[in-house]
Amino acid sequence: MFRIIRLLSLPATLRRMAFLAMLAALQGCATMTAVYEEFPSAAGEQEQAFEQNEFSVAKGEDIIGRLRYVRLEQGDTLPDIARHYGLGLNSLTAANPGVDIWLPEDGKRLILPHFFILPDTTRKGVVINLATMRLFTFKDRGDSLSVVTYPVGVGTEDRPSPTGQMRVERKAYRPSWYVPTSIAKAHLKKGDVLPAVVPPGPDNPLGEYALYLSAPSYLIHGTNKPASIGLRASNGCFRLYPEDVKRLYGITPAKTPVNIINQPYLVGLRNGVIYLEVHGPAEELDQDELDKVYRKLKAVETAAGRPLDWDKVKTVLAEARGIPVPVFEIRPGSASKIMEPTEVRHPTELRYKPKLAELTADAWSVLVAELQDETDAARLAAIINHQGPHIPARMVSKGFGYQVIAGPFSDQKEAREIIRRLKMDLELDARLVEPARR
Repeated sequence: MFRIIRLLSLPATLRRMAFLAMLAALQGCATMTAVYEEFPSAAGEQEQAFEQNEFSVAKGEDIIGRLRYVRLEQGDTLPDIARHYGLGLNSLTAANPGVDIWLPEDGKRLILPHFFILPDTTRKGVVINLATMRLFTFKDRGDSLSVVTYPVGVGTEDRPSPTGQMRVERKAYRPSWYVPTSIAKAHLKKGDVLPAVVPPGPDNPLGEYALYLSAPSYLIHGTNKPASIGLRASNGCFRLYPEDVKRLYGITPAKTPVNIINQPYLVGLRNGVIYLEVHGPAEELDQDELDKVYRKLKAVETAAGRPLDWDKVKTVLAEARGIPVPVFEIRPGSASKIMEPTEVRHPTELRYKPKLAELTADAWSVLVAELQDETDAARLAAIINHQGPHIPARMVSKGFGYQVIAGPFSDQKEAREIIRRLKMDLELDARLVEPARR
């Protein structure tokens, strides 16, 4: 039976989405605004385009990129902004606490955290930092390093991604997915029967490109769920946006070393300024990693011969907003070289934003929910519209309330498959809507 969705009875997946938004709102609190006020926006014209993935860094320095911001427009969602600018949803929400993921405020300034401290490890081949949900590839250019970086989705708490030294064993274009027994059993418990093998195509969760690692069953691959990049959402593998994994596939030969680490606390140097970058809330502190950071900062303080502002360090640790923050000048006056955030002109069209075909009365569709509140209906439509593979959904005013409609679909079979997916993925009981008789 079709059910009315109410705020207090949201299914588990929607509750998780709401919790993510609440968590992002709590991470920064009032101190976040104060820190950004220390870095006024750079004067000048708006940028139209900038390098998102490829950087060069001098030997001995640890930081790439810079902060930018964009003014949101009506109809934007954070997953669409994140993908357009090559960011993970995790970094965007941490940098912008309190911003609604699905219905952000029109005109609001949104920080684009294209600003990264490189992992503290051997800079060779591929390095994945689970804590930052970011992949880096390194190539030595003599007096500098070439760095290519992409956001990734990683394993859930129940199925975490591994750490350690590995290598790319082989690569595959348009791979088939051989469904692991454990995943098949988990789906079967929900009444969802998976085939033994999923061939290449839109239903294949590996996407178009896959790099198989030397650790059995673990891959770096594309995805048919791009809104999950920057989330703990996989079964342990590493997901990239389809456009990113295509580039990575092209530049990463077999036998390339892959080092998977978990470093939530990063210290880096650029232009004589020490920066600290922290990921994860205080209740998840990794004491061993935290001790390493304190030892590094203490060594900097000793070498400089003057005290470090430890209160500021504690503030950065407490905020954990995932952005490098300047905490110490190696040489007095070095802070004058800190790059101020620049404004990016909002694009005419966001790349990869889901498009909706016209919903006509003679097409098959699916009634997902009927809601009294317009905001609830719009948010649910946005969430469904970002499922993978894509489910076109929209909010429609109806009488004294609002309907969330998925469609159009080519035939009854396709519409019924969407009903099945909505039940399996979002625990929603939807209803088939037949075409109007001519």
